[in-house]
Amino acid sequence: MSNKYEESGVSLERGYESVKRIKKHVEATKNKGVIGNIGDFGGAFDLSAYNVQNPVLVSGTDGVGTKLLIAQELNIHNTIGIDLVAMCVNDIVTLGAKPLFFLDYIAINKAEPSLIESIIEGISEGLKISETALIGGETAEMPDLYKEDHYDLAGFTTGIVDKTKMLKKENVTDDDILIGLKSSGVHSNGFSLVRKVFFKDNNYNLNSTFEELDDTLGKTLLTPTKIYVKGMLELLEKINVHGVSHITGGGFIENIPRMLNEHQGVLINKDALPNLPIFNLIMKLGKIKLSEMYNIFNMGIGMVVSVAKEDVKESLAILNSHGYEARVIGNVNTSKKVEII
Repeated sequence: MSNKYEESGVSLERGYESVKRIKKHVEATKNKGVIGNIGDFGGAFDLSAYNVQNPVLVSGTDGVGTKLLIAQELNIHNTIGIDLVAMCVNDIVTLGAKPLFFLDYIAINKAEPSLIESIIEGISEGLKISETALIGGETAEMPDLYKEDHYDLAGFTTGIVDKTKMLKKENVTDDDILIGLKSSGVHSNGFSLVRKVFFKDNNYNLNSTFEELDDTLGKTLLTPTKIYVKGMLELLEKINVHGVSHITGGGFIENIPRMLNEHQGVLINKDALPNLPIFNLIMKLGKIKLSEMYNIFNMGIGMVVSVAKEDVKESLAILNSHGYEARVIGNVNTSKKVEII
């Protein structure tokens, strides 16, 4: 039998073996809406299983940027999938949606089955945390497009929310209180700058250690993005949440206004924010102004929730029961800007 396809750098056998290996990880994410099995041409999902009276589907897609290069250089591939899931599901929960299912796309130089399994293992872990099903995916082996040992990831998720319960900007009032949910680190944004600061400009490497960090630089940077779905869904069920912002690329400055009305702004108390040493190092070594840091990184807060003053105490209790280390970080006002003092 001809091996012309394999001679071009694409192996069907590697693909078949990868599917065999990932099956258990896919099965581990199944929820009550899943119809069908791995290998079907499309992923099917039964919405009626969720009994939502006025169902609205909310979709999101994202990647993890150049954080992938950290995983590839460290040869640690079983956590980057958590980041991929987090970036997608955290986005759609800002509209009040419960994530239902997820699809992944892996574009790679050479689809070694053990590598594919490691990536899917991380995706599966993230999906179990967010109680979301993996119902499909694609692995594209493209040796002419990607360097050896390199790959890229994309994720796609769809969730459901009752139309009457969707979060809208109009819900945010001028005297709302802002609650911040602690991040696990840099999450999955700003890594082009991070890599420039540490590796290009200051000649550190992934094995470098700093007295400020509990682990090597590489392991610190690879810490998975926090997934806030489960606690946020409980909060949305029990509290009249007015707005939610996922702090990703653009930091506080770009993301908080996305949940506000045009006439509104916020005042953030920087002393209330967690002090994550990795951001202090980036700022110091990169000679970056604090104001710019807030326009790039999450600065210790991965999600911001806007609630009425009377709901703050119960909101904090719910969020902290999920280990989110939530705290009051500021308030909404009519300044039309994000002030951090």
